[in-house]
Amino acid sequence: MKRLTGNEIRDLFIKYFNQHGHMVEPSAPLVPIDDDSLLWINSGVATLKKYFDGRVIPENPKIVNAQKAIRTNDIENVGFTARHHTFFEMLGNFSIGDYFKKDAIKYAWDFLTNDDWIGFDADLLYVTVHPEDEDAYALWRNEIGLSPERIIRIEGNFWDIGEGPSGPNSEIFYDRGPEFEFDTPAEEMYPGGENERYLEIWNLVFSEFNHNKDNTYTPLPNKNIDTGMGLERMASITQEVPTNFDTDLFTPILARIEEISGCKYGEDGNKDVAFKVISDHIRTVSFAVADGALPSNEGRGYVLRRLIRRAVRFSKELDIARAFMYELADPVADVMHGFYPNVSERKAFIKEVIRKEEERFLATLDEGIQIYDQVKQKAESGDGTISGADAFRLYDTYGFPYELTKEYAENDGLRVDEAGFRQEMQAQRERARNARKSGDSMQIQSETLAGITDQSTFTGYQSMHEEAKLLHIIKDDTSVAQAEGGARVELIFDQTPFYATSGGQVADKGQIRSSNASLAVESVYKAPNGQNVHVATVESGTVTTGDVYSLEVLEESRNFITKNHTATHLLHQALKDVLGDHVNQAGSLVEKERLRFDFSHLEGLTDEEIDRVETIVNEKIYSNMRVEIAEMPIADAKEKGAMALFGEKYGDIVRVVDIDQYSVELCGGIHVGSTGEIGLFKIVSETGIGAGVRRIEAVTSRYAVNLYKEKEAVLQSIAGRLKVKENQVDRRVDALVEEKKELEQQIRKLKASGQADTLADMTNEVKDISGIKVLSKEVPAGGAKELREMMDNLKSRAQDAIIALGTVNDNKVSLVVTVPKELTDRFKAGEIMKGMASTVEGKGGGRPDMAQGGGTSPENITNALQFVEDYVKSSQ
Repeated sequence: MKRLTGNEIRDLFIKYFNQHGHMVEPSAPLVPIDDDSLLWINSGVATLKKYFDGRVIPENPKIVNAQKAIRTNDIENVGFTARHHTFFEMLGNFSIGDYFKKDAIKYAWDFLTNDDWIGFDADLLYVTVHPEDEDAYALWRNEIGLSPERIIRIEGNFWDIGEGPSGPNSEIFYDRGPEFEFDTPAEEMYPGGENERYLEIWNLVFSEFNHNKDNTYTPLPNKNIDTGMGLERMASITQEVPTNFDTDLFTPILARIEEISGCKYGEDGNKDVAFKVISDHIRTVSFAVADGALPSNEGRGYVLRRLIRRAVRFSKELDIARAFMYELADPVADVMHGFYPNVSERKAFIKEVIRKEEERFLATLDEGIQIYDQVKQKAESGDGTISGADAFRLYDTYGFPYELTKEYAENDGLRVDEAGFRQEMQAQRERARNARKSGDSMQIQSETLAGITDQSTFTGYQSMHEEAKLLHIIKDDTSVAQAEGGARVELIFDQTPFYATSGGQVADKGQIRSSNASLAVESVYKAPNGQNVHVATVESGTVTTGDVYSLEVLEESRNFITKNHTATHLLHQALKDVLGDHVNQAGSLVEKERLRFDFSHLEGLTDEEIDRVETIVNEKIYSNMRVEIAEMPIADAKEKGAMALFGEKYGDIVRVVDIDQYSVELCGGIHVGSTGEIGLFKIVSETGIGAGVRRIEAVTSRYAVNLYKEKEAVLQSIAGRLKVKENQVDRRVDALVEEKKELEQQIRKLKASGQADTLADMTNEVKDISGIKVLSKEVPAGGAKELREMMDNLKSRAQDAIIALGTVNDNKVSLVVTVPKELTDRFKAGEIMKGMASTVEGKGGGRPDMAQGGGTSPENITNALQFVEDYVKSSQ
C-alpha cells in the first residue's frame, strides 16, 4: 500500500476513471442550484440528478467527480468520533445507462488493489451485498474471487430516497487489524458493524428500479451506477493514522490552532475534541462562504452561524479568548488550493465574514449569560432542572451553545433536561425540512424526450424568423404524428429562432404558422439532448410532423429582453466596482418589462452606493460601447478574464460576451449590438432576500422612461396640493416640517403642564395596605410610550410606592407597573403584570421592579387595576 496525501488520492481517482473513458464532472458549489429539496449538496450524486432522472442526457454516460459536500445531521458527534465531519469530499464514478454491476465492481477492485493505483492488500478487503442481490454476490465470488466468508449479506444494503431511481448497493471494507477492536462488543465486530477495525471505504449503488408514487418498484429504462468513496477515510488508511483528523487534510489547520492557543494536539483528550471541532468547522464555513452562503438566522446561514459559535465555544477549552477562526482560513486555502482554487481566490472575503461573525458572537455572549442567570433563578426556585425549552431558547435565540449551558449548570449545582432539549432541536429540524420544498429528490425517468436525438439548430442569435421542418410532436408525454385545434403540444423542429429559458433569460414567445395550422408559443425549454422544445397551443387546424412551418418570434418582446440582458451584465460589473470583487451573481431574471439580479453581499446598499451603481451603468450606456460576442476555447476565455455566470455549466467551447473589455462574461443569452440601444437604466429597488444575498430590480429603455413619468406625475400632484411650482416643492416641505416641529413642541409643553397637575392630584390617592403604599389608577395617555413616560414622572413623586397605571386606546388596554427595589424580594412586578394582563385577556411580563403588558378587554381595566391591591393584600 502506498502512503498517499489527500490530494494524491483525489488525483489518482480522477485519473483512473478518466483513463477508463469517464468524463470529469467539476465539483459543483455547495449551495444547490435549481434544487430546493436540499439545504446543501450532501453527496456526489446530488449534483447529477438531472442525468439520473433523464432530464439531461450527458455528453458521456460515464462520469467521474470529486464532490465537496456538507452534512450536519450528526453535528453533535463532530469532534468526539474519529470520522464524523460536517464538510467532506466524496469521490465517485457513475454510469448513466452504460456499464452496470460487473464493470462497477471490477473498476473498484482494480483501483483499490492494483499497485499502479492504491495497491491495497486484497486479503484485507471485505464486501457486503443485499441478501437478494445474487448478481452482485456471484460477481464478487466468481469474477473477483472472494471467498464466501468475505462476502457479508446485509438487509440494509438498499439505496432508496423515495420516488425516483433506487436499487441495492455493495460496500467495500478495509480491515485495519485487531489493534482497532477496542471498546467494541463482539456482536458488532464484522464488516458492516459498529466498529473501528473494519472501515467502510466505498459504496457501489446499483440503481436499477424506479420507486413509483404508489411505492411499487419497476425496472428503470436505463440502469445506472452511482458510487462514493470518502476521501478523508481513504487518507487515514493510506497514511496509517488513527483518525481522519490526523491526515494531511487537517494537520496544517491543527498546527495553526496550536500556534494560536499555545496548546498541543494529542496531549489532552478534552483539548483534542476542541481541536477537532474547530478544524472541521473552519473547513465547512470557509468552503460554504466561498460558494455564496453567509451566516444568518435561517436556513444555510443558520447552519454556518451555529458552526462558528460551536467552534468558539470549544475554543474556551484551549483558553482562546479572542476572534481567531478567520485566521484558519489560510491553511484551509493552502491545503485545498490545487483542486479548489476559489477558496484562495475569495480568502479575504471569507476571513472578513468569519471575523465579523466571531466578534458579533463574542459581543452577544454576555447577553446570553444574563439570560442564563434568569433561567438559573427559575431552576433554583423549582426542582433544580433547567428545562429543555429554556436551554433551547438560550441556544436558538441568544446563540448560547448547549454545552455552555450544561457546563454553567453543573457549576451551579443544577441539571439540564437534555431529552427536552433534543426534542426541541428535532422539532426545529422538522420545521426547517417542512419549510423547504417537499418536492421529489429525483424525477421518474421518461423515455420520450430522452430518446429523441435528432439535431435541432438554434438560429435566434441572427434571426427572429425561420422556415423549419417539424420533427416531433409530443402530447401528454407521448410522441404523436398529428395534433388538432385546442391541443397543448410540445414541438421540436430541425431549426428554430426561439430562445429557450436559460441563464436567467426567459424564453421567447411568438407564432408558428403553416397553411394548415396556427399555434401560439407559450414557452420554450431545453430537451435532455439539447434541442429547444416549444410549448404551444394549437389555435386552429391540424399540426403534422414532417410539414414545414413559419416560426416567428415576437419581435418587440425579444428586443426589450435583450436590452435588459446586456444591462444585467453592466450592473454585475458596476456592483463589483462599487462594492468589491466579492460580489458574485446568485441568480437573475431577464424579462421584457424588467430585470432582477441577485448577488452576494453582507449589507444593504446605501442610497449613495445605489446612486453610484446606477450612474456607472448609465455612463456605459451613454458611451455606446460595442458588444462583441465570440466563441472560443474555455482556456482562452478565462485568460481573457471572462466571468462564469451562476449555475451555468460550460463545455470546452464557450460563448463570450465582451462589452468593450468593461464586462466580459460567459453567456449563452441574446444581447444588443451596442450599449446605446439600452437607452436608460433605473434601479427600482434593492432588498435582502436571504443570508448575505441582496436583490436589485431595475428597468430600462421604455420602462425606465415610464417610471420617470410616474414619478413626475406624483411630483406634479404634490405641487398642486401644496399650491407651489414643482421646483419649490422641496422648500415648501421643509417649511411644513419646521411648522410641525414647533407645533409638537407646543403640544408637549401643554401636556407636561396638564400632566404635572394630574400627577400632583394622583399622589394624594396613594393607599396604605398593611404598611405597603399602593397607587393603582386608570389615566388618559396616548398609548404605551406615553404611559411609561407618565410612570417615570410619577415614580419620582412616590418613590416608595407600588404603582400601577392603565390606559385605553382604540379598544386596547396598555398597562405598566413598578415595584420599589427594596420590596422586590416580596413583590414581583412581573407576577403582578401577569395577573393584570390576564384580567384584560392579554399578556405581560418584565423584571421584578418593572413590567408592562396589555390586553383586548377594556371593559375589565378597573378589575385589572384592582388586582394590584388584592395581590398586595394576599401577599402579606
